[in-house]
Amino acid sequence: MSDTDGARMRAILVLAAAVAFILFSYLAPDFQGYRTDQMPYGEPRPPIQPAGYAFAIWGLIYLWLIIGAGFGLLQRADAPDWDAHRLPLIGALVLGAGWLWVAVQSPILATVMIWAMLVLSILALARAPVRDFWFARAPIGLFAGWLTAASFVSLGLVLAGYGLFASGWLAALVCLPLAAAFAVAIYLWLAPGGGYAFAAGWGFVGIAVANMERHAEIAVLAVIGAAVLAGLWWRQRFRRG
Repeated sequence: MSDTDGARMRAILVLAAAVAFILFSYLAPDFQGYRTDQMPYGEPRPPIQPAGYAFAIWGLIYLWLIIGAGFGLLQRADAPDWDAHRLPLIGALVLGAGWLWVAVQSPILATVMIWAMLVLSILALARAPVRDFWFARAPIGLFAGWLTAASFVSLGLVLAGYGLFASGWLAALVCLPLAAAFAVAIYLWLAPGGGYAFAAGWGFVGIAVANMERHAEIAVLAVIGAAVLAGLWWRQRFRRG
């Protein structure tokens, strides 16, 4: 198989994996977060978990990934700069197709999977082409940004749920700043644009909304994380302008 044929095959696989990701996610059992009976010390309203509305961002992620994959296949199938990111993106999408099915069974395995998805999505983002921003770095950045927030949420839920932290409140106080620091580090490293900043910030704002009437200190930390990302995006945009 020639390099061109291989690139085209990978372009097809990206689109197939994106379709499978969406299809299997919609066919999966209803998931509203880890159940309290899935972990020894599960909490009904863990502070690290965003408000329910925040998960609506998946609709935008699904749509944009499909558009980007379709563009890549139809317009950039054999372009070398487009081929570099395809394998890690395929890996992240394939794991994503099974994630909800695993999450209703095992929070620990689901946490391992979502962290693997995060690593692969960031690798894909790092390799994504600079040109065609709205079809490559924008959707992948949106995907990786939400996974950044979701990975630390899952980690905090599991650490508290299995008693490694004394409470979900303490897990949130530890994991939320770590999530913000991680997101800032990725942004400073890759300068990925608004997609990543928006999705990660959306997750932080969702956590803030969920804690406004319960834990003001956690809400403030979440707002600070979102504000820092917004500031980094604005500085990058201003410099380019």
